[in-house]
Amino acid sequence: MRYLMDTHTLLWFLEDDQKLSKYAETEIADPANQIFVSDITFFEMAIKIALNKLQIARPLAEFIDQTISEDFQILPICHAHIVAYQDVTFHAMHRDPFDRMLIAAALHEGLDIITLDEKFGKCQDVVRIVW
Repeated sequence: MRYLMDTHTLLWFLEDDQKLSKYAETEIADPANQIFVSDITFFEMAIKIALNKLQIARPLAEFIDQTISEDFQILPICHAHIVAYQDVTFHAMHRDPFDRMLIAAALHEGLDIITLDEKFGKCQDVVRIVW
């Protein structure tokens, strides 16, 4: 399978947080699966850290290095993701632009999204959500 991790999923996996579901943990750890982390995730983290809405135990650069060392594939933002953003009908209650960009990227790349965020469930007709 090919998965895109939502921001909290990546945080919980790398910090060994018990909030991560056993299914998600198993899928992420399975070497048969391809796990992607979008540059959007790191951008979201940088903004939240700057606004004091997110605290992580180490500098963001080290967090990114750890993500790469886990052999996750970094998914750069590309023009096709921006175009796909226009093609996705979003639920009115899901206004988070980072989530919307992740959904558009997953749609374009053919990835399922690993997330606990219930708002993603409103987009099940566009991309598959697993937890």
